Amino acid sequence: MTVWRAPATALAPAPVLFLDRDGVVIEDRHYLADPEGVVLVAGAADAMRTAHAAGFRVVGVSNQSGLGRGRFGPGEFAAVMERLEQLLASEGAAFDAFHYCPHGPDDGCRCRKPALGLLEEAALRVPFDPARSWVIGDKASDVALALGAGLGAVLVHTGYGAGASAGVQARWGGEPRVLQAPDLPAAIAAILARGTSGQP
Repeated sequence: MTVWRAPATALAPAPVLFLDRDGVVIEDRHYLADPEGVVLVAGAADAMRTAHAAGFRVVGVSNQSGLGRGRFGPGEFAAVMERLEQLLASEGAAFDAFHYCPHGPDDGCRCRKPALGLLEEAALRVPFDPARSWVIGDKASDVALALGAGLGAVLVHTGYGAGASAGVQARWGGEPRVLQAPDLPAAIAAILARGTSGQP
């Protein structure tokens, strides 16, 4: 597990939105190594601001197996993250913390989603209330991560989400805290519409 950004000291427990990066906050570019390829999903920064205003903290949790596979190096990953932060900041948005797994699928780590390691690591600095916290992602692994930790889940249809939709519906369609939405703004709107104000 690796931390890109986290508070210096632990915060009080609060509702948290755990966001996947590629295909959710930025357009998926498949092993993105060039910061010039960072493009925000339409409305993503505004949605993150809305979440913060509602009392949520916003934490990134991302599998970045391109590092473990040698598709890009730490410097390239850092450049992409710096560009992402610049784009978000230009629209008044930011992650409270960002945690990522650099391992490949066969490395046997405990942080690659849907394993719970990224959430466990994040909780050391940004403790969360599971009953009021959610994972938003574009893969079934994001939904499995959420349910494994007792959180709600929203599958967005950007990135790989449209292709994962039928499988998620078949597997978890009866789960009341598994939702689907067209994109990140719609996902956050759906969470807030359920009365999850995010106030401590």
